[in-house]
Amino acid sequence: MSNNSPLVLTIDFGTQSLRTALINKSGEIEAIVKRKYNPPYISTGKGYAEQDPDFYYDNLIICLKELAGSNKDKLERIKGSTIATFRDSSVQLDKELKPVRNSILWLDQRMAKASEKIPTLYSLIFKLVGMGETIKLNRSRTMAHWLKENEPENWAKTSKYVNISTYLSYKLTNNLCDSAASVTGHYPIDFKNRKWYGENALKGVIFGIPKSMLFELKQPGEVIGELSKEICKLTGLPEGIKLYASGSDKACETIGLGALDKSVGAISYGTASTIEVSNQKYHEPEPFLPAYPAAVPGWYNMEVQVYRGYWMLSWFTKNFASELIDESRIQDMAVEEMLNSRLSQIPPGSDGLVLQPYWGPGLRRPLAKGGIIGFSDIHTREHLYRAIIEGIGYALREGLESIEKSQRHKVKELMISGGGSQSDAICQITADIFNLPVSRVQTYETTSLGAAIATFVAIGEFRNVEDAIKAMSHKTITFTPNKDAVEQYEDLYRKVYLKMFPQLKDVYKHINKFTKRY
Repeated sequence: MSNNSPLVLTIDFGTQSLRTALINKSGEIEAIVKRKYNPPYISTGKGYAEQDPDFYYDNLIICLKELAGSNKDKLERIKGSTIATFRDSSVQLDKELKPVRNSILWLDQRMAKASEKIPTLYSLIFKLVGMGETIKLNRSRTMAHWLKENEPENWAKTSKYVNISTYLSYKLTNNLCDSAASVTGHYPIDFKNRKWYGENALKGVIFGIPKSMLFELKQPGEVIGELSKEICKLTGLPEGIKLYASGSDKACETIGLGALDKSVGAISYGTASTIEVSNQKYHEPEPFLPAYPAAVPGWYNMEVQVYRGYWMLSWFTKNFASELIDESRIQDMAVEEMLNSRLSQIPPGSDGLVLQPYWGPGLRRPLAKGGIIGFSDIHTREHLYRAIIEGIGYALREGLESIEKSQRHKVKELMISGGGSQSDAICQITADIFNLPVSRVQTYETTSLGAAIATFVAIGEFRNVEDAIKAMSHKTITFTPNKDAVEQYEDLYRKVYLKMFPQLKDVYKHINKFTKRY
């Protein structure tokens, strides 16, 4: 790549860490600065997860300053920038556009009573189409409702109700606007048309956020603004760099994997695990659940999520494998890496141990809980660890089958990213559960790569996103299904896993009443 070739500055806010990078048109990361958050979040109550929005901004300034300072010879090649963040984390701003309180993050587990009335006709419609419980969950998990009930003084101070990506874009450019592909979560957004719902729209009233509190939406590829002179002075970046609208972390990750075809599925094994399929037509991945705008114009991402996903591996390690921490330090590897190395010791199907990974509520089955069946005296800690990985795979396969039914088209291959994808054993298990080839690309920084692809298209360096993906996203290794393992997973998936929720549905309802969650 020529020393004069253009670069894109990408800013990737994950739940646990921040990455700022300079990426070229071949998909090479020419420079990157990473910074882990300390702490990732603040917990002031059971299940709470908050963070000061300016904590992220402060970390960003540190990263950008280091990136600019150590790459002065590359700065003039920067032709644009973009930002991708984790999703569904609200920030309340006062009249001066300063945070009223800490941001409530997406993994926060508090629930609102959501007693604010919605029109009786709307409630009846939701019940008639079988979405009563899903709407109830959506309202309970909307932090606007929680604030009204528990912090009315802070709600009274709130002038604008924005996503974390919106606030950080504002801090960079002084413009309060955001990409329609970044506002994924509990907001009154019409995803199909990439705009806010009207004040009295059927789906819009669920969230209880007045339209006056919302902000301007930009379409992917449009300019949000220029990096301010203050930002350039603080970091050492040159003036005149434009910030372009792209999408959320998952939206960018899908593009980074090159999954912009309805025959290709994109799996993200992150804190929340997802499967996405891109389509130029709007198809809902599951009945009444939306597809999200992609990070490039004209596309949608159909997504099914396992809310707690690969967070479950950390949960398992903390609760069932803490004594391995010292051993892992001696071997200079994470406990999860040690456990991953032992996966091959357990046969496919975990000797009949089957797990349903509903450790957090999902939109399709809001009352579901986690379940594990099939225990016997042969099962060990390693069996349970493998069963977690297989259970997440089963759940995502079920989601993919729903997506395929919706789009009336079969997926023929899978691309994979996220922390779990760094394990060859996990990639092979995924290929066997889905009975599809599973591939990785040249970098694990797929969100940053996808954000760069979207931005290079926005600034006109590529004719279209397909050309950009061809030039920048490259398969490096493919895992093909193992016939014997495929047969064992098919048997357990069809005859056990898919039957678990229907059989346990009433039990889950009673457990929820018992724990008074609703």
